[in-house]
Amino acid sequence: MLSRQFMNRRSLLELAAFISLTLTSRLTAAFQLPDFSPLKKSPGEWRKLLSADQYGVLFEEATERAFTSPLNKETREGTYVCAACYLPLFLSDHKYDSGTGWPSFYQVIDGAIGTKKDFILIVPRTEYHCARCGGHQGHVFDDGPPPTGKRWCNNGLALRFVPKGQPLPALRS
Repeated sequence: MLSRQFMNRRSLLELAAFISLTLTSRLTAAFQLPDFSPLKKSPGEWRKLLSADQYGVLFEEATERAFTSPLNKETREGTYVCAACYLPLFLSDHKYDSGTGWPSFYQVIDGAIGTKKDFILIVPRTEYHCARCGGHQGHVFDDGPPPTGKRWCNNGLALRFVPKGQPLPALRS
């Protein structure tokens, strides 16, 4: 009797694993996940692709002036991608008005962001950057809304908005 219960449980686990793998492979085939492999370009190559202000923010860690980005007031549905390599970073569903003057989000797309400590203002902050090209996006703070409590405060120059219904740009190579 004991071995029969074990076999039933084992069979059930095998069936669950099979269904999970099948669904995962079908979902992956149906929805192409972004390529998170690192993108290496020289500063000269990036300068040719970006405006001087974008390059300064993305690759020299500059900050644009508050309340200057049109993306701060963007309210349409869509996706925010890295202005350098076009990796999707944020969904409009996770954007909110933080009152700080920069586009702010309470959640990022999984795997799209890397972080590091920043001591530029003496007090340590957490800087975040695009996981693919390393472009500086902004800083994350612990004063955001539920459900995450995070405020991903982004430079508008480091983002490109793609409205819902329009295709995302091909990732730069």
